[in-house]
Amino acid sequence: MKLILLLLTVCTFSLHAQFNRGSIDLGRDSMHYLVYYPAGYDTSTQDYPLVLFLHGGGEGGRDLEKVKRHGPPKRIAAGTEFPFILLAPQNRFERGFWDNVGLGYLLDDFMAANRVDTNRVYLTGLSRGGFAAWTLAMHTPQRFAALVPVCGAVAHSYDTWIPDDLPIWVHHGTEDELIHPSESVDMIENLQRKQMTPKPKLTLYEGVGHNAWDPAYDDPELYAWMLAQRRQ
Repeated sequence: MKLILLLLTVCTFSLHAQFNRGSIDLGRDSMHYLVYYPAGYDTSTQDYPLVLFLHGGGEGGRDLEKVKRHGPPKRIAAGTEFPFILLAPQNRFERGFWDNVGLGYLLDDFMAANRVDTNRVYLTGLSRGGFAAWTLAMHTPQRFAALVPVCGAVAHSYDTWIPDDLPIWVHHGTEDELIHPSESVDMIENLQRKQMTPKPKLTLYEGVGHNAWDPAYDDPELYAWMLAQRRQ
């Protein structure tokens, strides 16, 4: 008999708080996360879109407060309200890559326990989290309604692993010296040769270095575009 991991979510939820904290037991380790619920979630019965946000290398470890430094968590901490659930886990490795298998377990567990519109689950991440977003979309190609990597590297020879109908919008700075913009440009060129529908989008921020996440996640159009996508 195969060993079955017991995935136990430990949460102390107060839906009126800005963020709630939770964790999932992965057997030998655990993954901790922040979750934001939109206004009205606790008084309604409807299903809500879910955005899975993967932070960059500087926010890994065991201090969940670091997850609020960038991206949608930063905006929520500053008072922005969004019409979707935000799930923002923390990579327990400060110098290692994300655990994509663990992320899959987290999503399964969280979606089973919350009112999530399964046709509107979105994936985004920055830097090391951008790499994880690419690879997670490759590992579970039918799970997500849209993919938004920000300044993330990816092996563009794996373009065949990306579904032809997955909406993608990539963001990168032209002066990024940590993760060269060619990482995004080459992948988009490969995907465009696949005749994807819809065509993948690429935004290059002129004169911007590695911090492409501020202009990307501060743009209301990113969220409007993302929320307009639905899984076929």
